[in-house]
Amino acid sequence: MNSERNDFKPTVKEIIIFGMLGALIFVSKLITEALPNIHLIAVFIVSFSAVYRKKAIYPIMVFVLLSGLFYGFNNWWIPYIYIWLPLWIGVIIVPEKISENKKYIIYIIICSLHGFLYGTLYAPAQAIMFGLDFKGTIAWIVSGLPFDCIHGISNLICGLLIPPIVKIMKRLSKTKTTVN
Repeated sequence: MNSERNDFKPTVKEIIIFGMLGALIFVSKLITEALPNIHLIAVFIVSFSAVYRKKAIYPIMVFVLLSGLFYGFNNWWIPYIYIWLPLWIGVIIVPEKISENKKYIIYIIICSLHGFLYGTLYAPAQAIMFGLDFKGTIAWIVSGLPFDCIHGISNLICGLLIPPIVKIMKRLSKTKTTVN
């Protein structure tokens, strides 16, 4: 149990890396801001989760915090606290023993599904914050389906970047760094 807790505790090097990766997610969102529901957030979260497993929660939370600091901690931000967690969990529960190619296909599917389900995942917070009943929540989800379709298709296409990102990150994470 104690070693499991230490496996989750980031090293100094990882703290720096995770801060930069969280900032990368945030900047990628800023760059694609003009494109509705087309961005690389899920691609980066899936890629970081594939490489850093449980520790990928750190850059995700850096991204969430930066989003709140930059755009303001308002009603829209509350779902950001949890909406990326199913994506992260979906990746870290993929068995390590399956082939890399099968993993990549699963990662791309998870990435795409998250986009298709984004409005549904967002709905509980909307229902609670705005007092929606079940019918109102379903109506809210249905009204967002066109945007979720764009989001899911975009995540599918952008998800093709996951294999090369994961390969590069795994190679870089094995590289020893020295300070002169």
